[in-house]
Amino acid sequence: MSAYDCVVIGAGPGGYVAAIRAAQLGLKTAVIEKESPGGVCLNWGCIPSKAILKSAELFTTMKHAQDFGLKVQGVEADFDGIIKRSRGVVDKMTGGVRFLLKKNKVDLIMGHARIKPGNTITVTDSANKESAVTFKKCIIATGARARLVPTLPVDYERIITYRQALELKERPSKLLVIGAGAIGIEFSYFFNAMGTEVTVVEMLDQILPIEDQEVSKALEKNFTKTGIKIKTKAGIESLVRKGQTVSALIKGQDGSVEQWTGDMCLVAIGFQGNVEDLGLEQLGVRTEKSFIPVDKYYQTSVPNIYAIGDVIGAPMLAHVASHEGIVAAEHLANHETHPVDYTSVPGCTFCQPQVASIGLTEKAARDKGYKVRVGKFPFSASGKAVATNEAEGFVKVVIDETVEEILGVHIIHPEATELIGEASIIKTHEGVASSVFNTIHAHPTLSEALMEAMGDALGRAIHI
Repeated sequence: MSAYDCVVIGAGPGGYVAAIRAAQLGLKTAVIEKESPGGVCLNWGCIPSKAILKSAELFTTMKHAQDFGLKVQGVEADFDGIIKRSRGVVDKMTGGVRFLLKKNKVDLIMGHARIKPGNTITVTDSANKESAVTFKKCIIATGARARLVPTLPVDYERIITYRQALELKERPSKLLVIGAGAIGIEFSYFFNAMGTEVTVVEMLDQILPIEDQEVSKALEKNFTKTGIKIKTKAGIESLVRKGQTVSALIKGQDGSVEQWTGDMCLVAIGFQGNVEDLGLEQLGVRTEKSFIPVDKYYQTSVPNIYAIGDVIGAPMLAHVASHEGIVAAEHLANHETHPVDYTSVPGCTFCQPQVASIGLTEKAARDKGYKVRVGKFPFSASGKAVATNEAEGFVKVVIDETVEEILGVHIIHPEATELIGEASIIKTHEGVASSVFNTIHAHPTLSEALMEAMGDALGRAIHI
């Protein structure tokens, strides 16, 4: 039986980062993974979905080559080829995680882990062979999976989750997407770009419900223009598969009912934590609605057992899990660390145009009692954006009226997820709008839009 200072259960973006950081701090460390290193993010989430979204973006651009003075004929989408390429990207990145673990002398143990009393973990491999390790400290990083409800009977063939959507052999001709969060919106964009007739149903009053209202409205307008049907303030009364056909009754809050019929439905209504069959109940590790409550350093109700990432609940983002993993590893190693600032977490949606944000929306800031100034800069006024034929969208900033502190930044643009990086640094360092406006930004660049939006909030904008 091998003995470790730290054992991490789950090798996703939280788990493998935590394991590497623990090893860097001199702890003998192992990470246990039952499927594939990289977790859902690398294998079935962030990475393969971005690969197929890039294919959709390039396909759309090629179809509009004439906008760039180019002549291109016979452009077709090879759906099977797109999916195969995404899996190739996954294979390459998975190998990278294995390399990093080996480089940092972290033992990778494949199998299903169960924690036993006495600081012991049993591991059952794919051949049903059982082994065991002991630990001083343990980090649970088992992630989450698509939330299922009885009224939406997922069968993994015609009524599917994001995971099946990433390995489809054929493109659906008519798709219903239930849920307009980031996952639902990204897949709606992808399938629409591929030629699928897409309908999106969302119970709340806007798509991307956590984003600023102006941004969500702008994205909805764009989606509608491309042929995606958006139904907000609506729910699913019934969902039934019969043969190769899926039927749904869509009910609006006003009582209206609409029949939808197609060949596939994607259920994207949220996640539930992977807390089952880990031995948590026997150990006294408290769970709540499928998630594990933790303190600011990610200790569970059992002090030498920590939990990070999606298994502890929102915000369920890979970059948050990684940061949590670093904090947990440093804390259990008695190394100086800091709690995560959840008010400064960037969020990204990789449809086209992309949506990215950090901090408070305008409504949330006002609801919290802030007196705010709002600044906006449209990319139609950006020389770089116009030159690259990406003039759609805007930057919106929300600042404190008195001290000019930046409370939130919201971007909709084809490169929004890259632009949010500057805003993240500014927000994390409690930056003020005048400091950003007084910083010389290279010209012509898209990042100038952030500077100009700050200037607009201050009443000093030049180019609008």
